[in-house]
Amino acid sequence: MSSPLAQSIADLSSAEASKRLRAASEIYRLGRAAAGSAISNWWAESELSALLLGPNPSITVGLAVERDTFGHIRIANGTPRLADVPPDQDAEEFELHFAEGISLDILTTREPGGSGAIAKYLAKFGEGVQQVEYRCANVDRATQILKEKFGVAPVYPTARPGGDGTRINFFLVTSPDGGKVLIELYESQSRG
Repeated sequence: MSSPLAQSIADLSSAEASKRLRAASEIYRLGRAAAGSAISNWWAESELSALLLGPNPSITVGLAVERDTFGHIRIANGTPRLADVPPDQDAEEFELHFAEGISLDILTTREPGGSGAIAKYLAKFGEGVQQVEYRCANVDRATQILKEKFGVAPVYPTARPGGDGTRINFFLVTSPDGGKVLIELYESQSRG
C-alpha cells in the first residue's frame, strides 16, 4: 500500500477485529480532523451549534471505495444491511459502528466510470474520505444560517431525500490549508 490511508482502507477487510478497529479509528480521525478545521467557526454560532447537536455532535466519516473493496469490507464486517438509497443517486452504502463512537459510512458507485458523484470522486481521487456527515436537527434552518451568516452555499438549493429516509444537503467548505471538505448535513424524518 502506498499510504497510511490506503493501508487503513485495506485493513477494514481484515479477518482480525482489532486490525479493523485500528483502521476505522485512523480513517475516522483523518476525516474528522479535516472537517473540524474546515468548520471550526460554525460552532461559535449558537443556533447552528445547537442544530448540529454541539458540543457533542454525531459525526460519521464517509469513505468512498471501489466496488470490490466495498464487498470485501462488507463481508469482513458481518455483511451489514445496505442503506435504502434513492434510485437517482449514484451510491450504494452501509454503515460500520465501532467502539468510542467511531462511525463510518462505506460508499461505492452503482455505475463505475459513470457520471454520479461517487464515480467522479473515485475517478479523480481514488479511494478515500469523500465526505464527513453531521446529524442535524433541521437541515433547512442550518442551510439558511450557513448561507446568511457564513456565505456557504449548499450543493442543492433545498434539502433532498437521502439514504434510509433522511433529508440531506451538502456543503463544499474550504479548509485553512486551502483544501476542500465535503460536509453532509443529514436529518432523520422522525427528527429523533
